Amino acid sequence: HAQQSASLAKARTPTEVLLDLQRGNARFWMGKAQRPEKSAFERRALIMQQYPSVAVLGCSDSRVPVEIVFDQGLGDLFVVRVAGNGLDVSTSASLQFAIHHLKVKVVVVMGHEACGAIKAAQLDEATIKKEPADLAKALLGIKAGLDEKRLKCIHDPRSQDREAVASN
Repeated sequence: HAQQSASLAKARTPTEVLLDLQRGNARFWMGKAQRPEKSAFERRALIMQQYPSVAVLGCSDSRVPVEIVFDQGLGDLFVVRVAGNGLDVSTSASLQFAIHHLKVKVVVVMGHEACGAIKAAQLDEATIKKEPADLAKALLGIKAGLDEKRLKCIHDPRSQDREAVASN
């Protein structure tokens, strides 16, 4: 069964992979998720090898579990989750592993509305530097990628939030 999964994964084009994600997300939003579960035999096969077609860099926020949001099952996605979906050495290396060793065909960076890390990264630097060292470093990394001058021109808080997430 693992070889069959590998063949199917390798045969898919990036366009087909992306369409599958979009369909899964539509099922999730319409409340018609199928949540593909694997049998014990299929789960056992995954112990030895995996054939995800997609790598996702997503936020670690508990409200946006990637597999559920895209209605995907075990082994379908290679997911890297970190607060604010920030790119650093470990997240970059994880995505490079997925691309070079697992041969994923699509890489998705998935942000979400009301991201606490993005909001915290918009605080002034002095406030951020009061956070624990690793958190401050991560927030400053996110902050560096935000166009704060442009964000300050947006007066609607929800629109500003969306723009900050998109620009991250």
